[in-house]
Amino acid sequence: MRIAVVGAGGVGGYFGGRLAQVGHEVHFLARGEHLRAIREHGLRVDSINGDFVVSPAHATDQPAEVGPVQVVLVAVKSWQLDSAIDTIRPLVGPETAVVPLLNGVEAPGSLSAAFGPEPVLGGMCGLSVLIAGPGHIRHVAIEPFIAFGELDNRPSPRAEALRDALVEARVKARVPDDILLTMWEKFLLIATWSGLGSITRAPIGVWRSLPESRALAEQALAEIVAVAQAHGVGLTNEHAAKTLAFLDGVNPAGMASMQRDVLDGKPSELEAQNGAVVRLGQQKGVHTPVHSFIYASLLPQEREARGDRQ
Repeated sequence: MRIAVVGAGGVGGYFGGRLAQVGHEVHFLARGEHLRAIREHGLRVDSINGDFVVSPAHATDQPAEVGPVQVVLVAVKSWQLDSAIDTIRPLVGPETAVVPLLNGVEAPGSLSAAFGPEPVLGGMCGLSVLIAGPGHIRHVAIEPFIAFGELDNRPSPRAEALRDALVEARVKARVPDDILLTMWEKFLLIATWSGLGSITRAPIGVWRSLPESRALAEQALAEIVAVAQAHGVGLTNEHAAKTLAFLDGVNPAGMASMQRDVLDGKPSELEAQNGAVVRLGQQKGVHTPVHSFIYASLLPQEREARGDRQ
């Protein structure tokens, strides 16, 4: 397959690297020192599932040089999506599938607004990965998984072909019966974990064990379930209970990636996580007091991190 990876950081670098490792033509869209290192030395991936190097690697910051591809994997941070639209545009042709792997549930809508609904699939993934240095990806935890599918859940040869390519690359990949529900299941987890971790400034073992902050987490889960149901997504209280049980099993020192960005004073995914719960709730008249409090409390720092002090 001919594949482009927009956002060749940890997530894009890992999945794109695995696909390139088994012979697919993967083009990495990158910038700066990361791009230079990939061009000169290839893409190095250190992984708990085995290290490898993609060399030579196709890497560029000029998407027009690549042209239309079969699949675009969009792996930028959620707050970078709007600026990535222009990068994606030259990669999209009549047969292209655009697969967002961002946190949150709003990316398919943004991509459909830019390119029309036909190219866009729903998608999500999970793994713990970071950029160790220019041209160097380190996968440190979690068995990588990825799910995607047509937004109307119809059977799709293009989704099945991508799934088969990823399975060939030893990635746990699936096309679920309901991709939007699958995306919301992850959203339920990350928005709650990110929000509680960021507002308490504490690792998960602290806030889940204190009755007061645990109660906030339980309410935060319930709010997301209510918002999902108002939007016609089949999230239930059982999903919330399973998510809370999962959070109880996480390493006590664990922190969500958004929380780490907040603690470091960096731009974060606040808008795509807790902010999205608030916005999507307002659209359907669903009150979200916990997420509204989290969002409002973190917003001043978020604007400071983005250089917007008004």
